[in-house]
Amino acid sequence: MAEKDMKEKDKNGQDMSTRIDINTDENLSGTTHLNEPVTEESEVEKLKTELAEAKDKYLRKVAEFDNFKRRSAKERIELIQTAGKEVIAGMLDVLDDCDRAQKQLETSDDTIELKEGVMLVFTKLRNTLQARGLKAMETLHQEFNPDLHEAVTEIPAPSDQMKGKVVDELVKGYYLNDKIIRHAKVVVGK
Repeated sequence: MAEKDMKEKDKNGQDMSTRIDINTDENLSGTTHLNEPVTEESEVEKLKTELAEAKDKYLRKVAEFDNFKRRSAKERIELIQTAGKEVIAGMLDVLDDCDRAQKQLETSDDTIELKEGVMLVFTKLRNTLQARGLKAMETLHQEFNPDLHEAVTEIPAPSDQMKGKVVDELVKGYYLNDKIIRHAKVVVGK
């Protein structure tokens, strides 16, 4: 009987060891987890801090990207403005030769020498442009290719072998460093 007396009883006289505690979670043992203070406020503060850090990081990335765009645009404008500088500088020698040829044309009557001088200027011009990557397109007697050629007209082919091929070239096509910068305007045999 002493053992029975030692068991705790609640205020209604029920044995506390057999009583069902409605405040317990079946997945957690004991009732202490229900008595812990609610930490929602600290979690909210933690989330607010994380959100503020994420916003700050985002704003910094946006600002960094804007600076990158501005810097790239500025560099691109500078590149475009100075892109032709090398070519123009190389052409100045040819321009000087043209000026000298013009003076000779005005003062000289010897057509053979004038013709030779003008041909030298033309050769120098072609060499200067070729040194900068310009290459003339070979079109005559080639198969017509719409990627390279622009057909201006078609004429009857002088022979069966010339059907579908370039018969005449009206405007020469050019490559600059293996990229087409002007399509050749051609006459195609049909």
